[in-house]
Amino acid sequence: MPLRLIFMGTPDFSVPTLLELVAHGHEIAAVYTRAPKPGGRRGLQLQPTPVEEAARKLGIPVLTPKTLKTPEALEEFRAFDAGAAVVVAYGMILPQAILDAPKLGCYNLHASLLPRWRGAAPINRAIMAGDAESGVMVMKMDVGLDTGDVAMAERLPITDNMTARDLHDRLSRLGADLMVRAMAALERGGLQLKQQSEDGVTYAAKIDKAEARIDWSKPARAVLRHIHGLSPFPGAWAELENARVKILRCELAKGSGEPGEVLDDQLTIACGDGAIRIIELQREGKGRMQAADFLRGVPLRVGAKFN
Repeated sequence: MPLRLIFMGTPDFSVPTLLELVAHGHEIAAVYTRAPKPGGRRGLQLQPTPVEEAARKLGIPVLTPKTLKTPEALEEFRAFDAGAAVVVAYGMILPQAILDAPKLGCYNLHASLLPRWRGAAPINRAIMAGDAESGVMVMKMDVGLDTGDVAMAERLPITDNMTARDLHDRLSRLGADLMVRAMAALERGGLQLKQQSEDGVTYAAKIDKAEARIDWSKPARAVLRHIHGLSPFPGAWAELENARVKILRCELAKGSGEPGEVLDDQLTIACGDGAIRIIELQREGKGRMQAADFLRGVPLRVGAKFN
């Protein structure tokens, strides 16, 4: 029999899992998501989350509580009489009483190979750290920060040409399939759980905008991974002729020079060791553009400096 589930999620990363659960016949009793925030062209219109938009199209009841820690919130949650809850990037802490409410438990889809990169920004941190692989895991939640027992996992190589958005999109689809398989196993009573190792624990702290400035003195691969780990948001940046430029995509290149120096007419930039070639970038106040388009509007001499 299909499961009766509560789904809890907020950003676009969460949407494929919701859609796949519905497509596989599970009954979604309710969707919990974050409250709409001001947005739109003038920043005045309330913008529902991607999960809320998807849920409303499916005709699923949507709740946006500010807290889950009140008796009223717990009573409302319990009233849905769900067998389990599926949590994908919800963005709110689930107290123990909520975790205990579904008789089969609450299951989180996490975008890392736990225990590496517990916390808020596992996709960005994996790329920025130069990791060779990432993945998704289904974990039975407890009150710790991503410390619950793991049920299932899928791995994915990280290549040098992957940005955070690229990895995000691939893990989102991979995770949706994994959670569907996990819920099928839970439905059969065959979902096996394994305690996380305490070896290799790392924490993926939320990205601070102060981290975004590019340090050209680092080796080329470290610069590339920093750029790709922050693309498209918040975007790694450097100053060129007193204007901020975000670099969104690049590749390793041959060449050497002073860190930040423009080496040729193809936007090859020297690093502390080696060089990168910029593929896509964004000038302050402008849209993202290819390097060739940028150079048509901003011709750079060899020897110019990114700072």
